[in-house]
Amino acid sequence: MATRSDIPRRFFSEDEQARLRAAIAAAEKRTSGEIRLHLERNVPKRGAAQGDPYLRAREVFAKLGMHRTAERNGVLVYLATRARRFAVLGDEQLHQRVGEAFWNDIRDLMAGHFREDRFVEGMEGGIALVGEKLRDHFPHRDDDVNELPDDISY
Repeated sequence: MATRSDIPRRFFSEDEQARLRAAIAAAEKRTSGEIRLHLERNVPKRGAAQGDPYLRAREVFAKLGMHRTAERNGVLVYLATRARRFAVLGDEQLHQRVGEAFWNDIRDLMAGHFREDRFVEGMEGGIALVGEKLRDHFPHRDDDVNELPDDISY
């Protein structure tokens, strides 16, 4: 029997999860930046998040240690599967270089797919766009190390 904590894991099929991991790996291949995907059932209404996906993404970003990358160029894509709410959060060095308009573009691209229940396509598109921008500002180097796992966290 599935538990509540299994629900985000079942939101995407195994094949879809593999597609998302491949999208992350492909995006990171051309950059020193790091991308993570985090799924949970709902945005917690208690604590610092107070039901806000952006605030929750900030908590998860810190919990996953994404602020510890050498160049401060990590990006978290956060999705609350039941609530159908999401946020995309970049570390400070990337945010300083791309500005607010970039994050709005990603949000709009993903939301367009999500409205049509095309969550995998929305995630893949958002991840690809993040990867392009990371490549522009943080190109891959010969000595680059994958600092964070490409797995989906729950």
